[in-house]
Amino acid sequence: MFFSLRGVKNNTISLKSPIFVHAMKTKTLKKNKVNVVTLGCSKNTYDSEVMMAQLKANHFDVEHESMEDDAEIVIINTCGFIDNAKQESIDTIIRYAEAKAEGLVDKVYVTGCLSERYKDDLEREIPEVDAYFGTRDLPRLLKTLKADYKHELVGERLLTTPNHYAYFKIAEGCDRPCSFCAIPIMRGNHLSTPMEDLVLQAKGLAAKGVKELMLIAQDLTYYGLDLYKKRALSDLIKRLSDVEGIEWIRLHYAYPSGFPMDVLDVMNERDNVCKYLDMPLQHGSTKILQAMRRGITREKTEELIQTIRQKVPGIALRTTLIAGYPGETAADFKEMYEFVERSRFDRLGIFTYSHEENTHAYNFTDDVSAKTKKKRADEFMELQSGISYELNQQKIGNEYKVLFDRVEGDYFIGRTEFDSPEVDNEVLIKKSEAFVRLGDFERILITSADHYDLYGQVVSSQK
Repeated sequence: MFFSLRGVKNNTISLKSPIFVHAMKTKTLKKNKVNVVTLGCSKNTYDSEVMMAQLKANHFDVEHESMEDDAEIVIINTCGFIDNAKQESIDTIIRYAEAKAEGLVDKVYVTGCLSERYKDDLEREIPEVDAYFGTRDLPRLLKTLKADYKHELVGERLLTTPNHYAYFKIAEGCDRPCSFCAIPIMRGNHLSTPMEDLVLQAKGLAAKGVKELMLIAQDLTYYGLDLYKKRALSDLIKRLSDVEGIEWIRLHYAYPSGFPMDVLDVMNERDNVCKYLDMPLQHGSTKILQAMRRGITREKTEELIQTIRQKVPGIALRTTLIAGYPGETAADFKEMYEFVERSRFDRLGIFTYSHEENTHAYNFTDDVSAKTKKKRADEFMELQSGISYELNQQKIGNEYKVLFDRVEGDYFIGRTEFDSPEVDNEVLIKKSEAFVRLGDFERILITSADHYDLYGQVVSSQK
């Protein structure tokens, strides 16, 4: 069956009432086997990996998103960020609730952001789930499974990514007042992880073969303010870059207001810090940025972009924007469109605005139609596609150090330092023309390019 999310109103989730058909078990479930299903962003991926390490230490047989459906227990790590993510989480919960009702699963547990935000509503609407847990309830979840939370394992993870790269969460929560964002409701206030702990984690990952760390947090640039009373991201990057075996460090989710310029100095000084910055800007109209409570204007944003590019020549800038924020007029859209035209971001993603209850923006009328939001988002992606194509054509004839992630069809697929997994450009090498080992670096000459992929040939190994 399919159950749609009819809406989120007055802080409640409304679902069609599920009707389950109970059946005899048709297969033997493996006792103490847990299937962890992860939805949402890289921060959820990290949380699932930590959970899996704890479960394994408690002698559970743990798999991530197993296709065998023979696990006794399913744990769903949900996302509650925007409407589409909520829908996916709801659909997944109901799928496994039905599987439990049919005897295909013994226990179903739900954790993560959606559960944190809508626990009472979910318990009422989908009672087939055995228990719901919030974003910081791992010890309680383990106790429910009659497992111990092992403090000596703090920082240990079972990687769900390829073994040569890992998402590396340096802080939890957020203190920013952005009007549209429900993350502080679900994740709490900003809490930096001590530098010493992070260095130990990095050394442990490097010992297991991890070569690339992708630093993530709700706001990287806020790191250290709570612990050290200063922005300490540059100090952290220096210490991580000293860890033997870590060849790339990549920065995700920087905040533009109050950006710590000393990070750029470290990026220039250290060869293993990628010239890459993911900085969600959210809009390009000063009026809308002020309504969003972003603490910056479009003019100041453009100055910041110019300074970053001057300080770090060749840096790849990735950003995300929101189309259709309340009160966004055709003039605001035009201002943002022209801002993107001038800025020529290397990578750009765009969301349509999602009206989230209990956020500051929820007090405003959601007055941009869904059709208009989509039309504006589509126009941005068409613009960015053209920019990406032009920038990629300029790469033809150049050589790049490439880290290879996977094999797909007739190609080995990798990335340059200017690209993050799953969201950015990829480099494709024909299997019939060369052999590369996954997790290794190779020197690649780019021979052709399209909008989002680069094609090349091996020049020499980077051993």
